Amino acid sequence: MCQHEPPCPTAASADREAARLVAHHPEQGWSLLCNGVLLFEDTGELLPDGRIIAPHRPLRVVTAA
Repeated sequence: MCQHEPPCPTAASADREAARLVAHHPEQGWSLLCNGVLLFEDTGELLPDGRIIAPHRPLRVVTAA
């Protein structure tokens, strides 16, 4: 699916979110990456094979002042 050089990470790669945007719909809360991954505003993902990746927001780090 990806036509870029170098090619974007595949949907099976751990760094799949680094693929280029094909479509971006912030008003609807989703983006389509060139590797076929639907990336949602809450950081959840829908992979091309139908698997769901639960939202994975980074944990908030609190440091003492």
